[in-house]
Parts: sequence; structure tokens; C-alpha cells
Amino acid sequence: MTDVIEFLSKEVDVVIDRPLGSTHPKHGYIYLINYGYIPNTLGMDEEPIDAYVLGESEPLSHFNGYCIAIIRRLDDDDDKLIVVEQGKQFSDEQIIASTAFQEQFFESRILR
Repeated sequence: MTDVIEFLSKEVDVVIDRPLGSTHPKHGYIYLINYGYIPNTLGMDEEPIDAYVLGESEPLSHFNGYCIAIIRRLDDDDDKLIVVEQGKQFSDEQIIASTAFQEQFFESRILR
């Protein structure tokens, strides 16, 4: 298993399996941003490490960007990378607002 902290400030490739506008297969909410995973990784939940892609307005299938932050879930073993285009920045408040459609169900904090 990989500690997600290792990804901070690093370039990553994200496979988008839940593009902007898609519906969660189990819970039915709509993804307001592109969401996917980092291939060939294993997180604490024994699944590939998940990533939110911020700042893109079209549904994507793949994204190459930089990890600017991590959402550390305090009540779940499924931390999330925040990935953006090189040079873009988002405040903690912007990250919280962008991911609230899913993260509202969890207690978390943002790591930088």
C-alpha cells in the first residue's frame, strides 16, 4: 500500500471512471467534477488511490496533472488526491465546495 502523502506536488496520471455529469452507480448522486483513480496504486482501502480532477469543465476519460492536496477522510480508509492542471491552485474552501457532492457524507481534512 502506498501512503498518499507521497503524491503531493507530484505529476500523476488519472484514469477517469466517473466523468463529470455521470451518476454514482450505487448512491445515485451526480459527479460535479471528473473523478477517477491512479493506475497501479493501492490505497488503505486496498483499491487504487482515488483522485478528484478540479478545474476541467468537460467530461474526461484520462487526465495528467499535479496533486496539490489530499482529502484525508477521518472516518473512512479512502483518502482522495486533488489533481489539477500544472500551475493551477485551489484554496481549501474551493476544494471543499467542489467535492461536497460526495465528501459531505464523511468527516475529513485537507492535507497540503
